Amino acid sequence: MTRNSLLITAGIALAAAGLLAWAFAPRPVLVELATAERGRFESTIDEDARTRLRERFMVSAPLAGRLARIALHEGDPVAAGAVVARLSPVLSPLLDERTVRSQQARVASAEAAVLRAGVRVERARVGLRQAENELTRSEQLAGKGFVAPTKLEVDRLAVAAARKEIEAGEQDRHVAEHDLEQARAALSAVRQTGSNGAPFEVRSPIEGRVLRIAQANEAVVALGAPLLEIGDTRRLEIVTELLTTDALRIRPGARARIERWGGPGILEGTVRRVEPAAFTKVSALGIEEQRVNVLLDIVSPPAQWAALGDGFRVSVRIVQLSEDNAVTVPVSAVFPLPSAKPDASGAPPMAVFGVRDGRARVLPVTLGARNGVQAWIRAGLEAGEPVIVYPPPAVADGVRVKARGR
Repeated sequence: MTRNSLLITAGIALAAAGLLAWAFAPRPVLVELATAERGRFESTIDEDARTRLRERFMVSAPLAGRLARIALHEGDPVAAGAVVARLSPVLSPLLDERTVRSQQARVASAEAAVLRAGVRVERARVGLRQAENELTRSEQLAGKGFVAPTKLEVDRLAVAAARKEIEAGEQDRHVAEHDLEQARAALSAVRQTGSNGAPFEVRSPIEGRVLRIAQANEAVVALGAPLLEIGDTRRLEIVTELLTTDALRIRPGARARIERWGGPGILEGTVRRVEPAAFTKVSALGIEEQRVNVLLDIVSPPAQWAALGDGFRVSVRIVQLSEDNAVTVPVSAVFPLPSAKPDASGAPPMAVFGVRDGRARVLPVTLGARNGVQAWIRAGLEAGEPVIVYPPPAVADGVRVKARGR
């Protein structure tokens, strides 16, 4: 074999060896990368909910008599003090002693309701003063850097909720005074002879809309018979049924977002009350659950949600934890360390796969909390560091990795 043939053969052998070495050499694992970011982290409780009128009023017959046909229909607006029904006295029942005593008892009950409504207003004013004092202290401490901005926001929402309680109390007192006026007018009508047959006018206690007509046709009605239901659709609340384990982490004044309500954008709300009594409800899977009603107020401008009505379905996100300036990563980047022992709370230690010098590195981290999208990293990772999301099984500590698409 000539010298040239040997050189060609050797070159081919070396090229083949190099090709085989390249083919069987370990290659970087393709991974999806994300960057740890610094910003606000929120943990929320998401649940379906429905709207509900804060207060609805059933207008009943203040005395027995013949009811004229009610011309109103469901949805019609009514003004406060407007005539919604007329009762014509019948000849004999209005004049007996039993009816007079019954009307006197209704007057006494209405007077007690006025006093009770006044007490509620005073209690609401005390609550407002307490909320304002707490807000003042928080603003002073926030100016010195001792209070988180979220605490200041919660105190401001508490002041707004206290003012709404005063408005509700004033509305109750107005209705109670109207009921007292109607009861006294009914007692005066009973004491009259009734021979002239002048109709007694039943008036609306509030400004609102007709929700339901209980007795539309002309008929003889008894004392206290329901006639129609009226409510102010501008005073809506939202009620959601939370698991008792979730409701324990909710406090009045907590922020909430109202989504999927049928209109554009997201409405803002606050938790007004967590009811103290729970109830049993069977889930769609047939599991008995203990749930409790949580009531929320809508704080967005009323013009934004004017189309909402009573009983509409919405979705709520109640913020149970909010942290500013938190280091966050996608929740898919966090995984438990299988070989480490659980901490004092029983939770397994967590870690992420970081990327340093082109290799995956297991970085133990302290997890503050997580939601459906993000995980809050208290320690072990700095903002701006790359992490692997959805790490494939081939990724391990020290394995060479490469970002997909690069």
